[in-house]
Amino acid sequence: MSPVSNQTWRNWAGNQQVRPYRVTTPRNAGEVAAAVRAAAEEGRTVRMTGTGHSFTGAAVAEGVLLRPSALTAVRSVDTATGLVTVEAGLPMHRLNRLLDEHGLALANMGDIQEQTVAGAIQTATHGTGRDAAGLVSQIAALELVLADGTTVTCSRDERPDLFDAARAGLGALGVVTAVTWRTVPAFLLRAREEPMKWDEVLSRVDEFDEANEHFEFYWFPHTEGCLTKRNNRVEGPAEPLSKFKYWMDDQFLSNTVFGVINRLTHAVPATTPFVNGISAKALGARTYTDTSYKVFTSPRTVRFKEQEYAIPREELVPALREIRAQFAKRDWRISFPIEVRLLPPEDAWLSMAHGRRTAFVAVHVYNRDAHEDYFCGVEDILTALGGRPHWGKLHTRDAAYLEKTYPKFADFRALRDELDPERRFANPYTSRVFGD
Repeated sequence: MSPVSNQTWRNWAGNQQVRPYRVTTPRNAGEVAAAVRAAAEEGRTVRMTGTGHSFTGAAVAEGVLLRPSALTAVRSVDTATGLVTVEAGLPMHRLNRLLDEHGLALANMGDIQEQTVAGAIQTATHGTGRDAAGLVSQIAALELVLADGTTVTCSRDERPDLFDAARAGLGALGVVTAVTWRTVPAFLLRAREEPMKWDEVLSRVDEFDEANEHFEFYWFPHTEGCLTKRNNRVEGPAEPLSKFKYWMDDQFLSNTVFGVINRLTHAVPATTPFVNGISAKALGARTYTDTSYKVFTSPRTVRFKEQEYAIPREELVPALREIRAQFAKRDWRISFPIEVRLLPPEDAWLSMAHGRRTAFVAVHVYNRDAHEDYFCGVEDILTALGGRPHWGKLHTRDAAYLEKTYPKFADFRALRDELDPERRFANPYTSRVFGD
């Protein structure tokens, strides 16, 4: 039977696509439940997509595709407790503005804010932090529609196993319809960005980690150049970048010019080391103070593909040295910097930082460039250290590997067998990583 839908869904990077059987846009949890029951009657799978910022097939919906664009209500804001409940399709950038209007904020977050709230948590999106962990650690409760069409709420007190499993559940346990966030009072961050040499950064990474609330750095392959970022809370006053400085640095240089660079290196790969050298030397130090989410996040318009692995924190420096050694041995021409972030342990079962202090190593390529050899080479290094792949970023791991790296993996699969024995929420990606 040919599909009813003539719509082709594609992710942001353009490397995943599907033509679902049917597309629907539910307006509330009741309509999500009705869509799940209808899919069950037809024997079809059902998944809700976000904004397509996963590079894996996590959001691919072959059967019924639920669009979250009408599921964006703000259900409650309690400034006394900091508990804020919003529906699953609300974009992170709208959540950030909403919280700021009420004098609230997320304690930590990643560097983009285009995802839906449900999409961001289901793939365990994270930032960098010494004390404050990722998004899944800032959730107080979840509302989900299960495979039998019932709507349930879970928290640390109510169905705690489901809560711990579903916070980073890849949509495999149910369709998230609402998220209750545990927020903090709004705060300012003082951002200090400074170029440094490779050897200095690696020799001081422990110092920077201990001395800063949020530390990360980027290394430009084929060069000695790194960019360090240190963000810490301050009382104020706010001293944001000027409109011109923001446009010049974050929009024109980091996006427009960077896009031109990647089109050049795509056409002539041999220019990559030379171009990266210029980019690394062109970086200047800057310091500014602004609302937390404006410091955490940056615009990203150059499309790319990404792989990210979470490794034990103590393995970071040896891993980076081995990755760099591979550049001298292999014919890699990589225009994108390698990103390094840090996170404290988390307790969500499938958080990449579950149970251990974690370093994240992310590698990228321009979305029109081949990624396989580079990503697989880095993956070999990081999996040898017990690395856990980011659920939303490209990797080749399957359940046989993942069950060795996640202490609660078997518990997650057992709960999935109980809640979704017919695999109503499955797709090819979840089948690979969970072993169907």
